[in-house]
Amino acid sequence: MGSSRVLAIVMAATLSSVALSACPNMCSGHGSCRDDNWCECDKDYGAGDETFGDCSEMFCPYEIAWVDDPNQDGHYHNYRECAGKGICDRGTGECDCFDGYTGKGCARSTCPNDCSGHGTCEYIEEVGHGGIVPGHYDSTKNNLGIHKGSHKFVGPASEMWDYHKTMKCVCDKGFFEIDCSKRMCHTGNDVLDTRLDASDVLQTQKQNITLYAAGPTGNGSSSVVSEFYGRTFALTFVSTLNESFTTIPIVVEYQTDEFSTELALSTQIEKALESLPNKVIDDCTANVTLGYDSLERGHGFGVQYDTIAFMQIEVAFVGAGVQGTQNLLQVEMNECSDGCMPKINGLNLVSAGFGENVTSFVAEKMTADYNAYECGRRGKCDYDTGLCECFTGFVGETCGTQSSLV
Repeated sequence: MGSSRVLAIVMAATLSSVALSACPNMCSGHGSCRDDNWCECDKDYGAGDETFGDCSEMFCPYEIAWVDDPNQDGHYHNYRECAGKGICDRGTGECDCFDGYTGKGCARSTCPNDCSGHGTCEYIEEVGHGGIVPGHYDSTKNNLGIHKGSHKFVGPASEMWDYHKTMKCVCDKGFFEIDCSKRMCHTGNDVLDTRLDASDVLQTQKQNITLYAAGPTGNGSSSVVSEFYGRTFALTFVSTLNESFTTIPIVVEYQTDEFSTELALSTQIEKALESLPNKVIDDCTANVTLGYDSLERGHGFGVQYDTIAFMQIEVAFVGAGVQGTQNLLQVEMNECSDGCMPKINGLNLVSAGFGENVTSFVAEKMTADYNAYECGRRGKCDYDTGLCECFTGFVGETCGTQSSLV
């Protein structure tokens, strides 16, 4: 009786072992052997492109395909292993991406030449319109505001199939091209160029900076000019080489009267801009006006009239080194305290999105009568050095001096 029971146990164990061994390679330790001797593989394991077999191989990440066949509904860019731009290494579960693609599942494009070491590789949704110069992007929409960066179209970008996939180079200052491989040369007026209207008075670019005081409610209502007094701010100038320069703190200090205050502040702004490094602004004029604008709120029978305090700064670029169109000035209006440069207590302003029918802004008031050409259109830029190789008869940083008659 005892020997029969032992024999039964041994036979059962043997049959169980035979059944388990019937699954290929015992499912390689990455699956479960089912009754009819097939492997149900664990997640991310299979054989080849199948989820069964001996479970000895790994799948690679699936990402939105760069190029693929449409599904039955005619939709492209479906999920595909290695995004259709790489070969899966089944031993490691990692994609061997084709040239130009990288990241988990080859989900991202690479930037050409890694931006040549002179830029950063950014996602498409991180790239804004207007480059690094705020204000340019929406001038045609009459919706300028005090911005600290170019406009990002985050909403529309999030709906694109290549959101968080396509990437491009954003070049460092002084460099350009798709891969940021070329140095920029200085721009200047063509010394032989005639003005757009030679019979008219020479026009230099003028920029209008209008800053509205926020007032007690933040929307400008009941604001007063004295809100500007005792406050400090700074201006940032971005050159045509995309180099950024920020002034020392500019102090709005009340003098004996409003006119004297405006005059002193105008002089202070001129000196601050002309003191920027490398004489990037060799000459400019500034004119400050403090006052009040009328403000209309509401509609129809509910309309209300109010006043709002403003500080208007008009800057004209009159120097030979800043001929032609310049980038809009940036207002450093936020508090910058200990450990921050430049150290300012900032301005309390109505800015984009906070005011009703009013917003602080920076805009071009007058277009320059001269244009700014690379190497003054009288030389050729050496993109390796960023220096102008002037044509015969012309010299200077921008080939703007005629050395002989031609």
